[in-house]
Amino acid sequence: MEKQIYLIRHCQAEGQDPDALLTDKGKKDAEKLADFLEDKGIEAIVSSPYLRAVQTATPLAKRLNLEIQTNKRFSERVLSTESLQDWLDCLKATFADFDLKFNGGESSREATRRAIDALHHYQSIGMTRFAVFTHGNLLTLLLHHFDTTYGFEAWRNLTNPDIFCLYAHPTGSYIKRIWQDVSSNG
Repeated sequence: MEKQIYLIRHCQAEGQDPDALLTDKGKKDAEKLADFLEDKGIEAIVSSPYLRAVQTATPLAKRLNLEIQTNKRFSERVLSTESLQDWLDCLKATFADFDLKFNGGESSREATRRAIDALHHYQSIGMTRFAVFTHGNLLTLLLHHFDTTYGFEAWRNLTNPDIFCLYAHPTGSYIKRIWQDVSSNG
């Protein structure tokens, strides 16, 4: 049986803190995202506990009459707990070396493993079509796990929001970007 897992980057937010709110544009885009996903047969919604991810998921959850299940394993990857002046170069380096780890942060391998473990958990309890609301860096690491062509440049090219579908078959899996940026349509 084919499984469809919608991997979604949150809409535009006011900042990077866990309690950062969506901007007005982000709120409008969350409604457009709900329009786009409403007819996909989604049976469950899982989200990072970060407020911007939950707020992105809320319009869809209301339309589908589903509860948002938060899971900290879908929280954004922490690059470092220290301020890094060259954080972009550091982030790029973690895509080249999946074991590279900065002070207080997670390696790409560690962050990928926790997110994959969470995906496997939801699949193991019988979910076949569900949506995961997460963050750009972690999303790219998930995509890379299934298709190694996704890396630093893919991260740079993500939009807020963005949607990829993981089509999982017993014989293999593939990823497809399915979001068309409709935010410019009003």
